Amino acid sequence: MRLLPRQEKFFAFFLSQARIITEASLLLSEGVRAGDGKLSESVPKIKQLEQQGDEIIHEVFTKLNQTFITPIDPEDIHGLASYMDDVLDCIEDAAHRITAYRVDPIPTAVVELCDIIQACAKTLSRAFESLEKNGRVIDHCIEINRLEETADQVYRRAVSDLFLNEQNPIHLMKLKEVYDILEDTADRCEDVADALQNVVVKNS
Repeated sequence: MRLLPRQEKFFAFFLSQARIITEASLLLSEGVRAGDGKLSESVPKIKQLEQQGDEIIHEVFTKLNQTFITPIDPEDIHGLASYMDDVLDCIEDAAHRITAYRVDPIPTAVVELCDIIQACAKTLSRAFESLEKNGRVIDHCIEINRLEETADQVYRRAVSDLFLNEQNPIHLMKLKEVYDILEDTADRCEDVADALQNVVVKNS
């Protein structure tokens, strides 16, 4: 079963967006591993990717308005596009906050969360590639659900440690915001996976 036929533009849009998300998440992950200086160099690149993603989403919505018969329900196309846009926005926001707040040294938990986000992004790309090949898309969706649960555990531990050990209230607020946006990014990845899984179930 091909949910998004090759001749339809929607599949190409989604796959392009997934690859942009993967590239942005890699820049974020590599940046936090190398430190604030390296991440600062990556922020403009991540912003540029976010703008490319916005253009793709605009193309999706434009084509959706111009297409009478779509390969899947229009609301599903709209949902997938919106959720993927949210992921990219969150990645860009996370990179901006870490550098704007001068988070240095970057805590291990931030690195862990960014690595999880990168893993989610790579799995999203594999999910859309699997969709093209009529593979087991749901397996990738389940993996993203597992990764999001891991992100929740890292987030809760990090916030608990932060309130237990951080004496500087300004530093505490900065890190709490960073942890919040990173955890939210993982949640947005799960939203994409859940929407994609719903599409597969509805059309199987």
